[in-house]
Amino acid sequence: MYKNREVPSELLEFIRDADKFLIAGHKEPDGDCIGSQLALSSALRRLGKQARPCSAGPFKRTEVMRWEELFCSAPNEDDRKGARVIVVDCSTPDRTGGLAPYLEGLPVAYIDHHASGSLESSGGGGLVYLDPAAPSVTYMIFYLLEVLEIEPTVEEVELLFFGLCTDTGFFRHIDDKGSAVFDCAARMIRQGANPKKTYHAMYGGKTLNSRILLGNMLSRVESYFDGRLLITTEEFEESERYGKEGRDTESLYQLLQSVAGIEAVAVIRQETLENCTVSFRSLDKIDVGSIAVFMGGGGHRNASGLSIKGVIPEIKRQILEAFEQIF
Repeated sequence: MYKNREVPSELLEFIRDADKFLIAGHKEPDGDCIGSQLALSSALRRLGKQARPCSAGPFKRTEVMRWEELFCSAPNEDDRKGARVIVVDCSTPDRTGGLAPYLEGLPVAYIDHHASGSLESSGGGGLVYLDPAAPSVTYMIFYLLEVLEIEPTVEEVELLFFGLCTDTGFFRHIDDKGSAVFDCAARMIRQGANPKKTYHAMYGGKTLNSRILLGNMLSRVESYFDGRLLITTEEFEESERYGKEGRDTESLYQLLQSVAGIEAVAVIRQETLENCTVSFRSLDKIDVGSIAVFMGGGGHRNASGLSIKGVIPEIKRQILEAFEQIF
């Protein structure tokens, strides 16, 4: 049974009392978001309910691109009629991106584990099941299915395990308080999840362009605050040349976080000529989630990000000003 927090009875009633659902997630979905949406949709269908996974995309990450065709980006009136919405891996409608207008006016529930979420963050509409202590939303979904007395299929448990592994960095981010996470992982493996297969799905199959781009970004890493903060960038021209599929942020983080004395990493990407995205990672001491929130984004204590108007030099200055208050 799920030990961290009881699944709200209101959420159980929300699911049991309806026959039709749109299962939504945040824009630019990751493995946890995708795994949660697909596993929950599949499980609800086996209960005899209609469930359609929806996403505004874009599906930038190579490890989730194979599932893009399973998602609806613009639910029509037939999809919406009589439907309830379950939004996973975020707790505000704006995080669903271009999907948000299609969800307006429908009963909604949010399932999230980001510390930047709150019980009020949905803007007063819908119920929020929030657990910042959970390592992933797929972890929460796994136990939600148990409370609903739904035994996951092998395919569903593989999706849930994939989400758990992606959000924990294949368990690299689990500390001495994480025994329950490994208990959950062991249960998933007993039910059919394959760690070797999942690891390859996460880290294998990269393109040569991804290696070239990784090298470029490593070559321009800058060190600040006596080596405690590392910042690197991806120029707009590189994105145009190598494509979004040329990105391998996880490998970049692993390499930079292995540097002696490092406490935090910031990666700035010039997505368009007028807009950047920023990703933060930290080890144990620094709460990069609070920095992301301050700059208009969100996330976890040790992993967060945002989208922000501006160009790389301007955004870098803002990041340095924010970290100066910490260091």
